[in-house]
Amino acid sequence: MSIGPGLELRQGQRLTMTPQLRQAIRMLQMSAAELAAHVEAEIERNPLLERAEDAEAPAPSRRADPAPAAAPSAPASPTSPASPEAMAASPALEGLAAENLFDADRAAPRPGAGGAAAGEWDGPSAVERVAQPPSMLERLHAQIALSPAPAGVRMLAAALAGELDEDGYLRADPREVAARLGADPGAALDALRVLQACEPTGIGARDLAECLALQLEEEGALDEPMRALLGHLPLAARRDLKALSRLCGVAPEQVGRMLARLRRLDPRPGRVFDHAPLRLAPPDVFVRRDPAGGWAVELNSEALPRVLVNDVFAARVMAGGCEEARSYVAERRREGLWLVRSLEQRARSILKVSTAIVRLQARFFEEGVAALRPMTLRDVAQETGLHESTVSRVTAGKRLACARGAFDMRFFFSQALAAADGGEALAAEAVRARIRALIEAENPARPLSDDALTRLLRAEGVDVARRTVAKYREGMDIPSSVQRKRQNASLG
Repeated sequence: MSIGPGLELRQGQRLTMTPQLRQAIRMLQMSAAELAAHVEAEIERNPLLERAEDAEAPAPSRRADPAPAAAPSAPASPTSPASPEAMAASPALEGLAAENLFDADRAAPRPGAGGAAAGEWDGPSAVERVAQPPSMLERLHAQIALSPAPAGVRMLAAALAGELDEDGYLRADPREVAARLGADPGAALDALRVLQACEPTGIGARDLAECLALQLEEEGALDEPMRALLGHLPLAARRDLKALSRLCGVAPEQVGRMLARLRRLDPRPGRVFDHAPLRLAPPDVFVRRDPAGGWAVELNSEALPRVLVNDVFAARVMAGGCEEARSYVAERRREGLWLVRSLEQRARSILKVSTAIVRLQARFFEEGVAALRPMTLRDVAQETGLHESTVSRVTAGKRLACARGAFDMRFFFSQALAAADGGEALAAEAVRARIRALIEAENPARPLSDDALTRLLRAEGVDVARRTVAKYREGMDIPSSVQRKRQNASLG
């Protein structure tokens, strides 16, 4: 056998990921707040970009055809081979979407309180904004702007502030937020520290223990025994002084004083802003009843930043500038046009996916959570003709408002639970809603155990295991029957 050099000619196709294409794919999964920050940064960086007024630039069609409950799905519209959606849906990019961003088995986010009515945004008008005190987000942004941290870290901290819930907790993974923005994941912790340095102390904590630790650290009271106590808050809730004394290495009397100190702290630092109306992020999509009896899906213009490329300025430079200036302007113009196309493609993708969700979950809009059907990314992908990874990106961080409230789009995805009688499978979220309803209706003196809940659900035709009931209950932050009985006794 001989080994030697040789030449071989091959013909093939290969997909190249340009920086612009990576940017477009990232924009698909950005929330409205992240997209607004990204567009603002692009406008500051690119002198040819400017904000578009409603009368100046035509936006992509914001309204989809009505979605009747049993309407067949329309075939996906063809896209340009170079479009972000086509690239994201390409099998060659499946490796990039290996992360399944949706965990259907976890507790779905609860709908926002006081959701917008269908077809309109109930956020404050311009006049109301002048009369209202600054919101939590506005105050945090003002503090972050004064931080000595680098500009990139400040921008990421501002994006994290937009992820806070009404109690001031950060429920999102800082590294995932950084990845969606295209920022260095290594800067995520620096940005988190900038956010947690803001007032009120405890804001930006990822759980109760961290919230209390931030407040104790500011008071100079975060010693080792207190750290040990914060690591065993379930024991503190049960006031198990003997176990805490052993774990903290102090006397039971000292543990009692430590617990008293914890009770003086604020477990919900975001609530100090309750005097001002809560301003939820505007929904990306509105769903309203159509006169024909179906459901109409419409994009929210407030969540769609619109930009223009200033061709007049570009033409002037190209006509009279030097070679270096013409080259610079030509490159900025290409980048600006790509951003405009990417924004339009993102809007069309959101409209297509949300319309499919409304078609598949039509009974929810009629009857409520109990009527949710099992639905996966694959179901929506088949309905729209998109790739599952594209559906995952489009639904990340997006909100849908209807007459029943405002919901995260991931709320509508749920795993299937078999029916005991072999009938139609049930959505996990519908089972969670039924568990909550049973617990709310229980006798306070005799709370329902997980075994009792399992028996009741099986009697209603839901084939569910006890461990699944326990997992769903814990996912909704509902204490066990023993803890509920103890709480009811203390309140009585």
